Formats: sequence, C-alpha cells, structure tokens
Amino acid sequence: MKTIVALSLLALAVAAPQGPTEPIPIVRQDSQINPDGSYQFSYETGNGISAEERGNLKNIGAEEPALEVQGQFQYPSEEGGNIQLTYIANENGFQPQGAHLPTSPPIPEAIQRALDFLATAPPQPENGRQ
Repeated sequence: MKTIVALSLLALAVAAPQGPTEPIPIVRQDSQINPDGSYQFSYETGNGISAEERGNLKNIGAEEPALEVQGQFQYPSEEGGNIQLTYIANENGFQPQGAHLPTSPPIPEAIQRALDFLATAPPQPENGRQ
C-alpha cells in the first residue's frame, strides 16, 4: 500500500507543470497613499505583466463616502497576444471592459420593435379588472 501511495505521489510530481526556474524581476513599481484616503500604484514585471490603479473617496450622498477605484492590467496570453482589462469599481459595482470579455448578442430587430411599442403603449387593465 505504501508503495502505491509513493508511486502515485511520484507520478503527480512528474506530471505537474513546472514553474519557471528563474525569478521574474519587477522592472518598475510605484506606490503612493495620501492622507485623504486616495492612493495609486503601478508595477511592471519582466515577463510583460503590468497594472495600475488609483482610488479616491467619493461623496455619494450617504453617511460615509464610498471608495471609487479605476485601473487596468495586462498580461501576455498563451497565444502570444496581450490580454488587457480596464475597470472601474464604485457604488454601481465592478465594471470591467476588455476585448476578451464575452458580450451579449444583439436584440433581434422584431423583439426591439415590440419592446419599443410596449414602452410607449398606455397601461392595460389587469385581467378581469377595470
């Protein structure tokens, strides 16, 4: 039984993907935190990964201010291109944008016409009620 477990662990170790043997250098790194709660940071690594973000407190009419964050990051894809994502996060949630993100298909023209008609039509009484 011990032999089977040992051979299984050895097989897993051999089959596991091997990480890089050399450390990836950080070629640029900046960071700033301000007394008013705002901040910004950015970095870039030797293998093409980069990111930057800035955040600040925003008065949204609530008792406490909300944090609004804007940023972007990019990294090389396995196919050789670049994956880039920009985002904003605020009282409306996290809103990412990037060419690699899936999008909804367009609304068919006939359905859009019906929706437009329903939006302008007068309200109809419920069934059996006047």
